[in-house]
Amino acid sequence: MTTHVHDATDADFDTAVLGADRPTLVEFTADWCGPCRQMAPVLEEIAIEEPGLAVAKLDVDRNPGTAARYGVLSMPTFMVFSGGEPVRQFVGARPKRRILAELADVLGRNPATAR
Repeated sequence: MTTHVHDATDADFDTAVLGADRPTLVEFTADWCGPCRQMAPVLEEIAIEEPGLAVAKLDVDRNPGTAARYGVLSMPTFMVFSGGEPVRQFVGARPKRRILAELADVLGRNPATAR
């Protein structure tokens, strides 16, 4: 099955995420994290429906360097990177509608009218 969510690693994080030509939503995840597994289809939908936003996930157990670099302690943690810098962070599973509302300004939308 083709996925629109990039599997980021410590090795390619700087290029794939920090060097991306558009804002990138990264889920810091782990195989043992139930809420993280629940977020997988939501992130796939967002990746398909929001062409102005790249979506990636990073397994913290396999890629501890990047998780430590950004102080990630809880899963799932979501961070949005734009221009090589983190611009938004939130922790915990949530519905797609809430994620899109939290990302409205990153996506160039008015937060009050976000879908």
